[in-house]
Amino acid sequence: MSEKKKFSLLEGFKAFLLRGNVIDLAVAVVIGAAFTNIVNAIVRGVINPLVGAVGTKNLESYSSCLKGPCLTDPKTGETTDGIRILWGSVLSATLSFLITAAVVYFLMVLPMAKYLARRAAMLAAKEGVQETLEVSELEVLKEIRDALVAQRGGPAGENRDAGPGPDREG
Repeated sequence: MSEKKKFSLLEGFKAFLLRGNVIDLAVAVVIGAAFTNIVNAIVRGVINPLVGAVGTKNLESYSSCLKGPCLTDPKTGETTDGIRILWGSVLSATLSFLITAAVVYFLMVLPMAKYLARRAAMLAAKEGVQETLEVSELEVLKEIRDALVAQRGGPAGENRDAGPGPDREG
């Protein structure tokens, strides 16, 4: 590999890292991991006991036996006979996901969408004002042109006695 190609690869990689997207992504992953701990604590500490009011207190212990009688070893807690489906853990993970998605949507996505919509409306209003100013400026220039033409005595180009011009000698 030539020295120039190595240099361009390293420069490209450096530009990629310093672009900002990678740093934003790393921050999002770290905050997401911390947020996951909070959500899991809420599910274990609040949601599971509420669901456990109907059955057991541990949501993850809900299961069904698919094949044969499911016998559990009391020492290890593992299934020795039968096939156990642990649907309680799936329910717990689903609740964690839904809570996480709801919090992210209502506390982050929705406010940001409203902010961006307001910002877009403000930019559109500023562009409308700018267009109005440009149209007004154009109208003023047309009025000045019309006033100058009227002072000369007719449409532009008809009054040759108005002084030196590009096609006349001064």
